[in-house]
Amino acid sequence: MDGIMYDAQRQGRISFYMTHYGEEALIGIAAALDSEDVVFGQYREAYMFLYRGLTVDECVSQCFGNELDMNKGRQMPVHYGSKKYNFQTISSPLATQIPQAAGSAYALKMAGNRNISVCFFGEGAASEGDFHAGLNMAATLSCPVIFICRNNGYAISTPSSEQYKGDGIASRGLGYGIDTIRIDGNDIWACYNATKKAREIAVTSNKPVLIEAMTYRAGHHSTSDDSTKYRNKKEVADIIQNDNPITRLRHYIENHGWWSQEDEDACRKQARKTVLDSFASAEKKKKPALENLFTDVYDELTPNLEAQKKELRELIAKYPEYYPTDEFKSSI
Repeated sequence: MDGIMYDAQRQGRISFYMTHYGEEALIGIAAALDSEDVVFGQYREAYMFLYRGLTVDECVSQCFGNELDMNKGRQMPVHYGSKKYNFQTISSPLATQIPQAAGSAYALKMAGNRNISVCFFGEGAASEGDFHAGLNMAATLSCPVIFICRNNGYAISTPSSEQYKGDGIASRGLGYGIDTIRIDGNDIWACYNATKKAREIAVTSNKPVLIEAMTYRAGHHSTSDDSTKYRNKKEVADIIQNDNPITRLRHYIENHGWWSQEDEDACRKQARKTVLDSFASAEKKKKPALENLFTDVYDELTPNLEAQKKELRELIAKYPEYYPTDEFKSSI
């Protein structure tokens, strides 16, 4: 999906995209959680959605912002969110989700339902003030939350060597009195086992846990970025060749006799067909109804929103050549 959607953006068919290249082993985290645990993501957690049941059709529709988009065309591509899958809508500004996750975990503790919050962020976001506020709040209020720092080496163009001088992010958790572990983020089993134990601690002890997953962002930060301007291509190639999380898992299951080249070929062929079919369908869908410009903020439209809606309706009627509505599911 990443490859096809990235190319689609380059062709001008969607506006933006972010890939997961190099960080695929983090899906092990998704497998260790309960489906009712509330997730606060950053940018590269599409695997969490897919693991919980979101379809490729739904992912692609969100990237196109069409009539089937769960966010009704109001978000940037890959900024997923779903009440059904207990995943809070992704916010572009860095680290806003960290104190929110602490507050959500406190509410879950008060409700007594033995579920937790899970919060993803990068090592760059850990330089934001919200990181410190969120961890301190979680520690002092004994909130059942797992903070997962995806330390992939780069905060857009800033390497981690210029981001901090201390011992990564894990040492900061210890400073707040939070149980902390650093793991190999390219090892799916490490991701799974660490998260499983962290969840056990969070649920049984009502305590936050910090996991620092050491991985590597093999792709560009986003389609707005060209990482060749600030890192050597050989550096990326060496990581892909020697520490590719997908290759590592494949070797593991092949050595156990659970996978073969035939399985690999069939899986890749089917996956590509699924994404291409979803892409072709989503691209033809209409945009969300214009009504969605005004809904879902207030229970009932306020007078100023009613006035704006009336003005838009009049403009569409007066200047149909400038305000065509045939591309939308419905007009207003």
